[in-house]
Amino acid sequence: MGLNMTGSSAGRRCRNVVGIAACAAMLASCASASYQADALQASDRGDHKTAVSLAKKEVERFSGPDQCSSATRLNCGTLALAYGALAEYQILDRDSAAAEGSFSRAKGALRLTDAAIRASATGMVYRDVSEGFWKAGDQARAIAVFKEGRAAGADQWLYMSSAARAADQQPTDQQSTD
Repeated sequence: MGLNMTGSSAGRRCRNVVGIAACAAMLASCASASYQADALQASDRGDHKTAVSLAKKEVERFSGPDQCSSATRLNCGTLALAYGALAEYQILDRDSAAAEGSFSRAKGALRLTDAAIRASATGMVYRDVSEGFWKAGDQARAIAVFKEGRAAGADQWLYMSSAARAADQQPTDQQSTD
């Protein structure tokens, strides 16, 4: 009696195991996106404490030494983005001390981010933090963060912030001479 796996219960079990594994992998990737999506939705509802809590979970996912460190630079850009989003939610929750700490950690992760994506990650991080200050009513800090991001080499993502337009309208330090 030969072993014919096609149509056999063992073959069906094998396909089911592969299907379950694929579903598990897909669910894991959805879970990672859901912290971010759920945090954004909570923030949009004005529930900044929940947004902060969810953003902290996202930071935890990418903050291990096997994710982003001087030895392993696997997810440093993602970690920087997670810290930037966390800082924005902390600003909106009126916890500027925690926000500045998260922003500082985002800058540290940016320094370890691959050069090929650093400008874009920098633009997103500084844009999120600047926008947080802008929404919280601290336009001066929002503009300062925008300018710092510009000096740090941020790409065009930074210019999507509310502070971008205001910074361009500010008088420069140099006076024109006619």
